[in-house]
Amino acid sequence: MKGAISPGGVDAQFDEMVEGAKNALSTVLCLKRGEDLLIVLDDSKEDIGKAFETGAKFLGANTEIYSLSKHIRPILEVPTDLSEMFKDYKVIINTFQSDSRETPFRVKLLYEEIQFKARVGHAPGITTSMMREGPMKVDYSKIVKQADHLMDVFKGVERVHITAPAGTDLRMELGRRLWQTDVKIKEGDFGNLPAGEVWCAPVEDGTNGIMVVDGSIGDLGSVPSPLTMKIKEGKLISAECDDKAFAKEVWDLSNIDEMASTIGELGIGLNPGARIVGVMLEDEKASETSHIAFGNNLDMDGGRNDSKTHRDYLFYKPTIEAFYSDGKSRIILKDGKIVQ
Repeated sequence: MKGAISPGGVDAQFDEMVEGAKNALSTVLCLKRGEDLLIVLDDSKEDIGKAFETGAKFLGANTEIYSLSKHIRPILEVPTDLSEMFKDYKVIINTFQSDSRETPFRVKLLYEEIQFKARVGHAPGITTSMMREGPMKVDYSKIVKQADHLMDVFKGVERVHITAPAGTDLRMELGRRLWQTDVKIKEGDFGNLPAGEVWCAPVEDGTNGIMVVDGSIGDLGSVPSPLTMKIKEGKLISAECDDKAFAKEVWDLSNIDEMASTIGELGIGLNPGARIVGVMLEDEKASETSHIAFGNNLDMDGGRNDSKTHRDYLFYKPTIEAFYSDGKSRIILKDGKIVQ
């Protein structure tokens, strides 16, 4: 499908999506003139895929589209014909429907895509609203400065104490593991679009306490009421909320394999344009929020969780106190705001 669309004749809303796509392609993925871009989409996100295609052509790149809609959903394995394409592309965009049943597929897809050193923008569940306004239209250079600051102050941190107004109270071992950001996706790496967070892999058995999720959950959307999750030695031991069926669904998804209920990530949102909309792809980037994931973290520094799934849980206005290997401590976030 190379050369399938031209920039002329598109309507105003499509133009806005193209501008969002160009912003991400040029600043986050550093797409260069003459590079080859692969867009993996499905019918539900065809218009978004076309916006990325048009944006890439404005930047002088070559494009090709692969549609997952020719396969029966949910997809559990990466299609063979798609796997064979990855070696030919420097940059890859994933934009398709987000389905909790396909989480194992998405994990496998990402690892296959980066094996040939591609720069991957992962955007399952991205919406036209995200493309046209808010998180895709921000000044990413400002977010880069915040991300660099946080990654610097977290160097040498052994453990953190995390609290939040809804009731979160966690003590978490970080073991001086390095932090990463998605605002500059490097060769052989991937990050979400929209971008705008920093994250690390906590020590897998080093988290104890309570997390109260009052925001949203990956693939499940906004919580119907606050979800209280008790964690012992990095393992989820209970999940409770007023909606018993919802709590059971969380519990079941957290136990699809041995490591699915083990801590995998601590993340901090930095994107001032991101809104809490019930789609984790955008929610986890929202400034003044934090999220903790259970599941796979093998792509993160020191990560040892090999679960076939990865699911984020978001809460508002975290306060994070850090304790360093030299015995010093400092508050890095206060009620969600960065302490300089």
